[in-house]
Amino acid sequence: MIEVFKTNVHTPDQTQMLIDQIHNVFEDYKINFDLEDCDNILRIENFTGTVESKVVIDLMLSFGFMAEVLPDEVPWLHGKAKPDTIPAMAGSK
Repeated sequence: MIEVFKTNVHTPDQTQMLIDQIHNVFEDYKINFDLEDCDNILRIENFTGTVESKVVIDLMLSFGFMAEVLPDEVPWLHGKAKPDTIPAMAGSK
């Protein structure tokens, strides 16, 4: 399972400290941050089960950081056109 969080983490030093702390609790998690994303994404993957989101959020809070789970939305499940049904742009072949 993969869980994606919006965070307020800003520096590589902060990301490394938090990765180390999360690994202290969940050594099997694959963890990375994307600080170039506007939401300063934390991505956690667990190949053997679910990601314990509440524990991760509480751990982040204990170090003074915010984390919130981003919803897993597929646009065409929410009333938007599927990629194969998007009309062609005028003039395209």
